Amino acid sequence: MRPSRLGRKIQHYMEKGINVFNMIAKGDKVLVCLSGGKDSFAMTHILRRMWIESNKSFDLKVFTLDQGQPGWCDDQLKGWLETQGLDYEILSENTYKIVIDKVDEGKTYCSLCSRLRRGIIYNYAEVHGFNKIALGHHRDDLIVTLLMSIFYNGQIQSMPPKLLSDSKKHVVIRPMCYVQEKDLVAYAEEQKFPIIPCNLCGSQANLKRARTKKLVEWLAQENPKIPSNILHALSSVKPSQLMDKKLWDFEALTVALAEDVISELV
Repeated sequence: MRPSRLGRKIQHYMEKGINVFNMIAKGDKVLVCLSGGKDSFAMTHILRRMWIESNKSFDLKVFTLDQGQPGWCDDQLKGWLETQGLDYEILSENTYKIVIDKVDEGKTYCSLCSRLRRGIIYNYAEVHGFNKIALGHHRDDLIVTLLMSIFYNGQIQSMPPKLLSDSKKHVVIRPMCYVQEKDLVAYAEEQKFPIIPCNLCGSQANLKRARTKKLVEWLAQENPKIPSNILHALSSVKPSQLMDKKLWDFEALTVALAEDVISELV
């Protein structure tokens, strides 16, 4: 069946991200992480189409982690994966109990939950020989993460579109780094994905991430270009205009040094 206009738009931006950052190459073994949310469903759906259009030049397997959250039911998710003809595995690990036990009341669950989930994913990828791990973070995730890092951690960092794991055994890719969340919301409704809600982080209404996201949305009402400008800033870093002494030797900076730098540029 011919993809919808919205599906083609999302695929266009996914292909842009994959090509710009060389995310997937012929012969790669790609583990697609499907959490059950709208973003990972869309990523899985579009990657499947790209996999078929490439004549299956790379391997594709879907991995879902059942973290033992109350109310988790993956029957419809399994049915959807089978209708898509995708190879998949659903692994059950009760990280929910660990998070609830370890995190104090009133604190956010996301950090510990994501660390536990990431460790399980990396281990699965290593055991089964996958060299690429695809995550469903989108453009707005990258933008909000950058601002949160500045506001709350005093650092300039975000989610890179391509990242080498600490073990140096896997490359994490984010094929939707150019895809807007509003398109993913509409696509999920259009395709009627059997979404499984997160009852852990979704139960915490006052998360810093939610507040930062609302700030970006508020600013975008006045200037719609603000989100794309923030994203562009991630790929247009000017170290000499910042204050990081590891990137720029301020102590050695003199007029003579500046002249030497200019002459080299000329």
